[in-house]
Amino acid sequence: MVVTDETLSRKASSFDLKAYLLARQELVEAALDRASPVIYPEKIYEAMRYSLMAGGKRLRPILCLATSELFNGTIEMAMPTACALEMIHTMSLIHDDLPAMDNDDFRRGKPTNHKVYGEAVAILAGDGLLAYAFEHIAEETKNVSPDRLLKVIARLGRAVGAAGLVGGQVVDLECEGATDITIETLNFIHTHKTAALLETSVVSGAILAGASDLDVQRLSRYSQAIGLAFQIVDDILDLTSTQEELGKSIGKDERAQKATYPKLWGMDESRRQAQQLIEEAKSEVAGFGEKAIPLMAIAEYITARKH
Repeated sequence: MVVTDETLSRKASSFDLKAYLLARQELVEAALDRASPVIYPEKIYEAMRYSLMAGGKRLRPILCLATSELFNGTIEMAMPTACALEMIHTMSLIHDDLPAMDNDDFRRGKPTNHKVYGEAVAILAGDGLLAYAFEHIAEETKNVSPDRLLKVIARLGRAVGAAGLVGGQVVDLECEGATDITIETLNFIHTHKTAALLETSVVSGAILAGASDLDVQRLSRYSQAIGLAFQIVDDILDLTSTQEELGKSIGKDERAQKATYPKLWGMDESRRQAQQLIEEAKSEVAGFGEKAIPLMAIAEYITARKH
């Protein structure tokens, strides 16, 4: 029987994503816990662990595990990279919350790292997580050929550096208070600041499992679409949710006079654009058949989420 995109979409909508995410969250939490012991000097390891183990959706590591399984890889071969992705994501949150950046007091329902440990230790905790992420991949990955591992490490370095997250953050800071931001500039910011690490999360699991270059390109397009949709929904939630629902400060984009998708498009068009991106993402992976249903369900979750 030929499985159509429409059939897959229906199956993705009825897929028990909550159970799927919970099962993998538990695996990721256990792996992160094992990877982050507190040793001397305790303060820096405690600060790193404070933010790393503060909860969160663990979406990036889960996507990495999902694409490894999509190409008949194992959770075990992808888990070190999955943990490293969460370490780097956590670093970006610690640094993003600093007074020199977004100056946030709360993250994941808890005081931000610099509010607990001070700015100096928070900066070092982020640095420590970034460095440890690459060490963890290199030391802990098993049963993966060196060439595949090097490809993942190179992609991760690019995603987090000036060509990715850092570059997006710089343009974001430069645009604060500006009134003439174009949609092209806003897309550049979030393609680099948000979508780059999501893209690496998605393609890394596939690369580790031996996916072809063509399949990696399809996954790149999927991840770029869900990355931008994720940011559009974030912008919407910043205006429509409560601090209790989000677990972080709300209205901060407006206070910082940042360009956002709702500001440029309005709420209705922002929602429409996010949904269109999700449909594009689902179409990219539909060719993988029923094994892609978790990826399609995760795409749908991005626009349906409340936090």
